[in-house]
Amino acid sequence: MRTGFVGLGAMGAPMARNLHRASLLSGVWNRSPGKASALAAELGVTAYPTLADLAADCDAVGICVSADEDLREVVTGLRSGLGRDKIVIDFSTVGAGTARALHAQLSADGVGFLDCPVSGGIEGAKQGTLAIMVGGDETVFERARPVLEALGRKIAHLGPSGAGQATKATNQIMCAGIIQAVAEAMAFAHAEGLPLDRVIDTLGQGAGSSWYFVNRAPYMAKGQFPAGFRVRLHEKDLRICREMAAAHGARLPVVESTLAEYAALIRDGHGDEDISTIYRSKSALFDAALAPGGARQSGAGREPGA
Repeated sequence: MRTGFVGLGAMGAPMARNLHRASLLSGVWNRSPGKASALAAELGVTAYPTLADLAADCDAVGICVSADEDLREVVTGLRSGLGRDKIVIDFSTVGAGTARALHAQLSADGVGFLDCPVSGGIEGAKQGTLAIMVGGDETVFERARPVLEALGRKIAHLGPSGAGQATKATNQIMCAGIIQAVAEAMAFAHAEGLPLDRVIDTLGQGAGSSWYFVNRAPYMAKGQFPAGFRVRLHEKDLRICREMAAAHGARLPVVESTLAEYAALIRDGHGDEDISTIYRSKSALFDAALAPGGARQSGAGREPGA
């Protein structure tokens, strides 16, 4: 299956590399042509000049972009090059309504469309171990399996168009609660003067552990937050969750509290850091509870990692 890939950011570029390792990648396209040219030269594939050229030359097109409008623009650019029985596989995180609308548009042209948002972070994208949540026609899903299996370890067809995005929204709500809990716990451990490296090693084997604890608590302990899953992107995803919940007449406290903390972090210039930077606001809870004279109520009050 000749596959093109569109969107070569932190997730898209390693996903394209994994398609190349599986001998599936024909070429790439990116909004900034330099990225596409560099990756194409590295892999020995084509950097297509236009989206329509890529679509015309490929059986399947993978997409990984940031937002609903970006996705709609890409699909518009692809459409003149798409033909019957080709497949568009969207790995972006967008609203379920956007996925359903694009499915309807492309189905009218005889083109398959799958919403296939992913989870597993940059690590999973590089290692080809992503969890892939699929919505769309089951026959199209089966045809797309070679592409999906080159990128993920857990691949699940969850229902008709939009089901993948609804599942990803579920995941993003979970991530919001978990990263808040991990950051709050680490700020507490720091305030108590505990040896954070040993805390992480021990609790990483306990009932309260999670992917975020094992993979992001070490960054919290160092006070370093290199971009993995950026605050701005999770904020965008949680706004999608808010809109979807509102359609049911619901307001989700975890989503609302995380959005409020993200708004403050973005305002203070941390929007392009990993979401583990929420540790900053959790640490501030203890900074605000200083005893008279500036000493902490409990714990050694040392710097993270000291």
